[in-house]
Formats: sequence, structure tokens, C-alpha cells
Amino acid sequence: MQALNGLKVVEMGQLIAGPFAGKTLGDFGADVIKIEAPGTGDPLRNWRLLQDGTSVWWQVQSRNKRSIALDLRKPEGQAIARQLVAEADVLVENFRPGTLEAWGMGWEALSALNPGLIMLRISGYGQTGPYRDLPGFGVVGEAMGGLRHLTGEPGRVPVRCGISIGDTLAALHGTIGVLTALYYRKVNGGKGQVIDVALHEAVFNVMESLIPEYSAFGAVREPAGSALPGIAPSNAYRCGDGGVALVAGNGDSIFKRLMAAIGRADMADDPELANNAGRVRRVAEIDAAIGAWAAQRTVDEVLAVLGEARVPAGRVYTAKDITEDPHYRARDMILQQTTRDGHTLEVPGIVPKLMGTPGAVRSSAPKLGDDTDAVLRELGFSAESISALRTQQVVA
Repeated sequence: MQALNGLKVVEMGQLIAGPFAGKTLGDFGADVIKIEAPGTGDPLRNWRLLQDGTSVWWQVQSRNKRSIALDLRKPEGQAIARQLVAEADVLVENFRPGTLEAWGMGWEALSALNPGLIMLRISGYGQTGPYRDLPGFGVVGEAMGGLRHLTGEPGRVPVRCGISIGDTLAALHGTIGVLTALYYRKVNGGKGQVIDVALHEAVFNVMESLIPEYSAFGAVREPAGSALPGIAPSNAYRCGDGGVALVAGNGDSIFKRLMAAIGRADMADDPELANNAGRVRRVAEIDAAIGAWAAQRTVDEVLAVLGEARVPAGRVYTAKDITEDPHYRARDMILQQTTRDGHTLEVPGIVPKLMGTPGAVRSSAPKLGDDTDAVLRELGFSAESISALRTQQVVA
């Protein structure tokens, strides 16, 4: 038994944000029916590195889902989609605002069919406001949300963090919204509702003290490279073997242990450095001391010394490091999955860990339209009517 067994989710999204929310719900037992365009399917099927013509990213993003190839541009396809939504608990979509309304599947229409429906809508700028109709991708949300300005080295063009973090943050906020709305509906006797997630707002929500500092002091936080401004010491240090060690010695007692471990008892016992405010004033001096010590040692030596001193520290992991790390293996964070083409693939495990009802990979990512017939039969369509829909290119 999984926590979300019996929950029926219809996923109309594509690429990253909507489908990541669907994946998360599916990992914990929800029956996720993914609607894809016949012929092409979700563009993510062809993104980045392909194996036998299919993206290996797709194998992660679409596990635990069923695929129905349905043309939502045709009235017959829209009618089938409405039937699916009428029986669903949750609808996930990340089209541009107004798209579903143009197909006769806006909130008013769908909630009339299914008053208990929970509709997760993820878009660049949200369903309201002056920017609602603008196209918005995760990269734009990251910039508007304040993250991109802080990412990179001072005085240089801001860089992306390396993944589509804006989309994923929006998906996770959307998943929180779905679970909150489900609780309200089931426990408090509420009806269904819309969850409106804007990409830039999801990013903005994790920007910590950015706005309060500007409000109180007029301070505009600037990029600081690998350092953590205002909290010291916390930085990345180049080691003698060319590797990098990340060291977070910013707790008062941790700082004393760190300085003692690197042979700087003078700094460990300096009363001006006993608290964060004093350390921030002298952060350049502290970084120089740690950097000089690290430069004489390998990454392994640095981490061994700091581990013994109980100072939080770590190396910069690559994909190779992750897959070879025993801790990842011990916590089932690297799983083996067999694709529909018969390939064995290592994929990320499931987060978070639920003790009583853990998540699981129940099925591999589907090929386009793998489940069209099965889903239509569940809706009451006969073999003859399914054949006719296929002839009309409504389904595939």
C-alpha cells in the first residue's frame, strides 16, 4: 500500500514543471494518466541524450504514468478529456493561461462536471495579473524571481544553476498545493479548487532574506560566487590536488573546532571571532587562512581532518561521484529501472522517505499511447469506437 493509492490524476502538462508534479504524485501511488499529442508526444521524449530514440530523462520524468495519445485540438478529443477529468481527483496542466478555456476546459466548465476536482495550473506568471498571457519558461522565472541575479561571480554575467530549477520548484510548490487541497477536501469537507502556481513566484518563495533586507536597509543582495554573504565562514576552497572542498564552519562552536583543526588556535580563541558578526567583518582573513591550509592538502585529507573535528564539509560531486558513493546506495537513491525497450538504466530514487508508505517505481516510462486503449476501455468505449477514433486520428 502506498500513501496515494486510489488517487486519480490526469496530467496535461509537458516538458518539466507539470510532469514533475505528476511524477512526484505517481511515485507515491497515484494513478497518473498522461495525455500526449498523437505523433509527437511530450517534447521531453526527445530532449538531451537519447537511447534508441528516446530521452533517458524521459525514463525518470514519466515513470509510474500511463500514456494516452489524444488530440486535444479536436472536439472529440476534448470530449474524451472531459470524461477523464470528470472521474479524476486532480488535473495537472502547465499550458499558457487561456489554452484550456479555448478548448472548453476552463475551471468553470470542469468544476461543473466534477465539483471535487483539484486543478493544478502551473504557468510562467500565473493565471492573473498583467503578465499572465506572456510565454514563460523556467529560465525567465528564475530571473524574475531573483535567483539568477545572485548566481555567479561578482561583476560577471549571471549564470544559470545548471538545471531547470525554476520548473522543479514550481512543481514542488504545486505538489504541496495538491496535497493541501486534498486534505481540505477529505478532512474538512471542502470542495475542489484551483492551485495557481507561477514559476517566478515559486523561485521568489525561496529567496530567503532578499526582500526584508531591501525593505529595512535598502540593501540589494549581489552575487558572491561560492561564498555565503553575511554568514562566515562558508565557502569553497581549492585544495592542493586541484579539487575543491566546501566548508561550512559558520556555527560558533563549529568555528572554534575548525580553526583548531587547521592549526589556527589564535583565531579559534580570538574573542572578536566568537560570533558571526565579528567573523563577517574579518571574512577575508578567515577565508585566507582556510584556503592556505587546504592548498597544502588533497581533498581527501581536508575532509578527513574536518570530519574528525566534526566540521561540516564535503566535496563537489559529479554524476560519477554520486553513482559510486556508498551512502547514495545505502539509502536507495540510485535505482535500477528497465525501460520499455529493454535497457537497464540507473535512475534517481524517491524523495522523501516515508517509513510506513514509501514511494516506489511501479512501472517504467510508457511509450507514446501505450495505454490509450486501456484508458478508453475504462471510460466505457468499445473496441469498435476506439478503432473509429483512431481512424479519425483523435487518438493513437
